[in-house]
Amino acid sequence: MLQLPRTQGPRGRRVVGRTLLATALLSVVAVVPAAASAPQAPVASAPVRSDAGTPAYQQVAHFYGAYVDAVTAEGGGRLATALRSFYLTPHLRTQLNTWEKRNHADGVLRAQNTPLALRVTPGDSGAGHTWSKVRLTWSKGRHPRYTYLTVRSDLRTGKISGIGK
Repeated sequence: MLQLPRTQGPRGRRVVGRTLLATALLSVVAVVPAAASAPQAPVASAPVRSDAGTPAYQQVAHFYGAYVDAVTAEGGGRLATALRSFYLTPHLRTQLNTWEKRNHADGVLRAQNTPLALRVTPGDSGAGHTWSKVRLTWSKGRHPRYTYLTVRSDLRTGKISGIGK
């Protein structure tokens, strides 16, 4: 611990403060030229998160997790719409709108409310698509209630192209 000498009044404190400031500046001035002349290692850029190489079932999990949060928070507002635009194909969005008008429920969840939890597992792949199984948990307790959805993803674009039971 650095102990400063006791000073008399505000003037003495200013002198000590200026002395400490000058000492700090001199030590920085001595260090900066030495660091500037030393060879510098290339700075690695920060990793950027990209979902391009992410397995399709993880993309489905990202979408469903964010979508459930958005619907829970804002009741299917702008964020839910933006998530649909980003993760779902235009054709699927059209199909969901038709399904929702007919069934008066959320087409992504196939329900009128939001689940308590979800789990996504990978499935089979073929003909440019892969399927994932989404388990939605609707109640807790000794006998929880689940519904299962089969979600089809386009391997070329990574977008979700089908949702069914």
